[in-house]
Amino acid sequence: MRLLYFFIISAGIVSCCPGKQIVQTATPTAETGLVSGGKLFTAFYQQQAAEYKALCFQAYNLAALRLSEELKKTSPLPRAVVTDIDETMLDNSPYAVHQALQGKGYDLQSWMEWTAMGACDTLAGALSFFKYAASNSVEIFYISNREEGEREGTLKNLQRYGFPFADNEHLILRESESSKESRRQRVAATHNIVLYLGDNLPDFHSYYDKKPMEEREKVTVGFAAEFGKRFIVLPNPNYGDWESSLYNYRHQITKEEMDKKIREILKNY
Repeated sequence: MRLLYFFIISAGIVSCCPGKQIVQTATPTAETGLVSGGKLFTAFYQQQAAEYKALCFQAYNLAALRLSEELKKTSPLPRAVVTDIDETMLDNSPYAVHQALQGKGYDLQSWMEWTAMGACDTLAGALSFFKYAASNSVEIFYISNREEGEREGTLKNLQRYGFPFADNEHLILRESESSKESRRQRVAATHNIVLYLGDNLPDFHSYYDKKPMEEREKVTVGFAAEFGKRFIVLPNPNYGDWESSLYNYRHQITKEEMDKKIREILKNY
């Protein structure tokens, strides 16, 4: 147990998805703070906790329930589901662990080498849900902030497991900006989007794009009735705009600065 504890606190992880990453500029060392140790532990949780799988099953079971309700209604346009990819349906925790064991964090080159492998596993419940949607003539649009250069590896990964609509038409990658709003609107022009799935709140609405912490809270309260109805959220404690907003979306920031900010915000008694 002591050896496991030493392993957990001795390696560092930073966020691993383009458009969501925080890049630590400090040289990694064995001495970790809240950021480095915490990120490795969340990856450990993602890989090992049955509770994490249960949360994924819960999200996709709810998605299936909401979709079945929508299928009872008439629709003037073909129905569609819009989904994110990373930490919504594919698990990238092995990349984060791989980097940490080398004393490194996220960098674009190693990330693209990882996605080119097409080796991500699926999140619990994801494949069953998307196959259920496709069996009811609901199209799936994969809107991701992966780069265009990752298209081949991404399609290979989706096709490896038999995800429906895993083709160029339905895979919509990052363009000139990280916001997904214009891409969602293009789908909405030809389809009735009945569900949105994601792990990051900007996956659901532009109101969340680059907003500070306080405003994210207000928007979430305003959307309270949509969560579990049109918006299905998957758990991701490792990275996302929830973290970026803490540092005012500064992507070049030292580990020491990040730790200091976290200590300022954490509630204690």
